[in-house]
Amino acid sequence: MTFAKINGQEIFYQDSGGKGPAVILAHGFLMDQTMFDAQVAALSPEFRVITWDERGFGQTKWDGKDFSYWDSADDCLGLMDHLGIKKCVIGGMSQGGFLTMRAALKAPERVTALVLIDTAADNDDAETLAGYRMMVDTWVQHGPVPDLTGVIANIIIAEPIENAKSIAKWQSFTSEAVQATAKCLLDRDDITSRLGEIKCPAIIIHGTADTAISMERAEALRKGLTGAEKIVTIEGAAHASNLTHAKLVNPPLLEFLRRVAK
Repeated sequence: MTFAKINGQEIFYQDSGGKGPAVILAHGFLMDQTMFDAQVAALSPEFRVITWDERGFGQTKWDGKDFSYWDSADDCLGLMDHLGIKKCVIGGMSQGGFLTMRAALKAPERVTALVLIDTAADNDDAETLAGYRMMVDTWVQHGPVPDLTGVIANIIIAEPIENAKSIAKWQSFTSEAVQATAKCLLDRDDITSRLGEIKCPAIIIHGTADTAISMERAEALRKGLTGAEKIVTIEGAAHASNLTHAKLVNPPLLEFLRRVAK
């Protein structure tokens, strides 16, 4: 077990080691660092890949207090400090992308490039947020009941085997963790107007069947980032494209890292 004491948390992380350029990857909502196992396997021969569990998820020992993605950005930067990494590529899927972009805004001098998978700079519309809040209320009141977790798994993953793995993990989530992490997710600020401040290269990877964040929102993200190239579309992938379609995600990701990582 590898933990780092950062900002009052005990952050669990995995480090592939090696002498290659460092890449830090942050997971999506209701997920943990294992969602990047296929990326670690594909990248670690050439790169030092660090994955970590964010507050309220996985094996990280969270202090139980409310937090924002700006706090999570500080956790990412603190992990870099803990590991002695001055500057590197950082990235994430969905909420991992939310915190990654905020880290780039807070400390642009420390970010070589961004990896943004199925993520966005804005927040959801009022109707969608209301639907998500109903899901959170149901979970808090009744627990991770099958009807609810099945819907959530199909939004995020939409692959039977991986759905079942995640649903099994969700059975141990406390209502306190669900409430705090959902508050962070649903109350996040819109940073679209600040995207122009991020100058580093960025790769945007997005599933064509992502119903949580549309391709239109991915395109808005691309237009806002001066260093972004065309979107790498992953045909048929839902929200967690790197998990379900790793064979399509890994080659363009590897090619990008070979060009930008130092």
